[in-house]
Amino acid sequence: MSEARLGGRFAFPGTPWTVRRMGYGAMQLAGPGVWGPPRDPDGAMAVLREAIEAGVDHIDTSDFYGPHVTNQIIRKALHPYPAGLVIVTKLGARRPPDKSWQPAISRKELTAGVHDNLRSLGLDALDIVNYRAMGSVHGPKEGSIAEQVAVLADLQRQGLIRHIGLSNVTAAQVAEAQAITAIVCVQNHYNLACRHDDALIDDLARKGIPYVPFFPLGGFTPLQSSTLSKVAGRLGATPMQVALAWLLHRSPNILLIPGTSSVSHLRENLAAGQLALSLELLAELDGIVAASSEGHG
Repeated sequence: MSEARLGGRFAFPGTPWTVRRMGYGAMQLAGPGVWGPPRDPDGAMAVLREAIEAGVDHIDTSDFYGPHVTNQIIRKALHPYPAGLVIVTKLGARRPPDKSWQPAISRKELTAGVHDNLRSLGLDALDIVNYRAMGSVHGPKEGSIAEQVAVLADLQRQGLIRHIGLSNVTAAQVAEAQAITAIVCVQNHYNLACRHDDALIDDLARKGIPYVPFFPLGGFTPLQSSTLSKVAGRLGATPMQVALAWLLHRSPNILLIPGTSSVSHLRENLAAGQLALSLELLAELDGIVAASSEGHG
């Protein structure tokens, strides 16, 4: 698959990596509820290998997916890793036996998390580690993250982490972290109907820092919009392809990591990288967020 079909390229600042903007998020490779092994382990590995074959060179993961399961599948499917592949993982949470999501933000927990990721992925150093602030139920929450970022910066100086990013954070937290160390990416909840980070995206774009939206298709509550469906129908595409293409058009610093456990769905997602949206269609799609805030769409 050509670079154009994968949405072009964008660089992680201060790194040797310029990646295709269509990446892959590995969370769905774990079992139901992001817990335990997948129902079809061979199918999970096939998705990863298909992604690499298609040209994907940016995979997002975490050792608390499973826990450990997703990283172990990545290692089994792809190790030794192809040259140029950037694996981005995240720290800040743990999964106790009750399958809940709990903060893991002490120095001891963050350090153990780095070593868990290294072991599961079979690496000597992690390419990029995002500090994932647990925040509130629905998104980020203000409050200092300096202590946690300082721990990651120390692990970076030890050579265990190459670069540091952030996830589920506010603009103020990004600025706080940048005063401690270089931040090479920010990963927050954002999509066609959830536009709270518009100003942050534009600020990061001016600084050449990638913004990586999680739940680009709505996550556990998939995007539903009559406008989206109509535009997709006119383009001969699926609504989800249009939603991904809109993100690529939204700003050149947006990198996408849609996840799936299906090879056919993976191909469908990656094909969104070649979907051209006119200014008229973009304006029509931009109206979805206003309709959504009014309780319809």
